Amino acid sequence: MSKIKIAIQRAYDAPAEEEESFRVLVDRLWPRGLKKENLELDFWAKDISPSAEVRKKYHSHPDDFAAFKKSYLKELESNPNLDFLTKELGKHKRIILLYASKDKEHNNAVVLKEFLEKKMG
Repeated sequence: MSKIKIAIQRAYDAPAEEEESFRVLVDRLWPRGLKKENLELDFWAKDISPSAEVRKKYHSHPDDFAAFKKSYLKELESNPNLDFLTKELGKHKRIILLYASKDKEHNNAVVLKEFLEKKMG
């Protein structure tokens, strides 16, 4: 079995002309100002995104990414929807996790990518 490639991309950015990818939105809320028909999307994994509590706490303290990451990872470890998501993602060779945040280095997709790469090998 070949290794799954996981990439992240901002939902507002145009899809790259690359090999076929399974595109997953990993935000709980739909990206503001983006029409559903304008987003190339295969799956919306809102149940795997950070809880409203964790998300709001991070938005009020954006300088504390480490605390956000720790809280989100704790949620992921006990998320009952994770098994379904990993089984679905396992059917694809290339996955793109889509997110809406303006910060490309400190967001939930970065944390989820790292988590999935460890979990899925």
